[in-house]
Amino acid sequence: MNNRITTLFQIKYPVIQAGMVWCSGWKLASAVSNAGGLGIIGAGSMYPEVLKEHLQKCKKATDQPFAVNVPLLYPNIDAVMQIILEEGVKIVFTSAGNPATWTSFLKEKGITVVHVISNSKFALKAEACGVDAIVAEGFEAGGHNGREETTTMCLIPQITKAVKIPVIAAGGIGSGSAMLAAFALGAEAVQIGSAFAVAEESSAHPNFKHKILEAGEGDTRLSMKKVVPVRLLKNSFAEVIAQAEAEGADAEQLKQLLGRARAKLGMFEGNIEEGELEVGQVSALLQEIKPAAKILKDIWQEFLIEKDKISKLEFPA
Repeated sequence: MNNRITTLFQIKYPVIQAGMVWCSGWKLASAVSNAGGLGIIGAGSMYPEVLKEHLQKCKKATDQPFAVNVPLLYPNIDAVMQIILEEGVKIVFTSAGNPATWTSFLKEKGITVVHVISNSKFALKAEACGVDAIVAEGFEAGGHNGREETTTMCLIPQITKAVKIPVIAAGGIGSGSAMLAAFALGAEAVQIGSAFAVAEESSAHPNFKHKILEAGEGDTRLSMKKVVPVRLLKNSFAEVIAQAEAEGADAEQLKQLLGRARAKLGMFEGNIEEGELEVGQVSALLQEIKPAAKILKDIWQEFLIEKDKISKLEFPA
């Protein structure tokens, strides 16, 4: 398939692997890129020197394009951006912050910039800042989320009508049929997180991967809206947060409950009761751990099959 996204990134398939904290290291990113998609290293869970190591290993593991996701609210941004320049990164996805802060700087260095948004206001702002594309992420997505709670099916057509630059759909997409729906709504690619979080090459702890596979309908919840909204798998920690929110806890109290390294504890170290487990609603549909290349191939093949089925349907005039 050739469209504005595959041309922009120079990739075979319009499938982007999300830059998830504690899951998206060089092994996953290079595997997705080698399979024809766009792999992303998630810098949000990496100190600058760790990011540098992952970038160097990724460049050795693939000669295909890959990207780095940089949450702009995280510390050490200056050091992270310097490493991105030193290591010759060509594509940067920014999120969780103001795109005006770094877009011009990156663009002046010849870097393709994509920003993640959750509403039309920020989509227009990102476009005005000069980003090359945007990721429109719906309420179903795992990890940090929009406060508006707009679902992907509602968000994507709003954003594609609001902006002229290419739109990448995210949130609740883990299959070829969901990808086809996103394209029908105007997206030109999809960004997939949870389905790749359980890939063999994901750096997530096996306990976390199996917890995702065990998840059923309704087993995730959007929490921490007074701090930074985040979708979590239900566990002991999530119940503590839910109880505190029900009792009217303010942002400072929630921050104290969250503490430090809570996501690392759950997603990377495998403490599935006391850790923060970030994953999307699509986790209820995930059934097995597979290589990243197989995940991408299965999604693409289902996309083509469902597209062909729809093209053969007969409708009344």
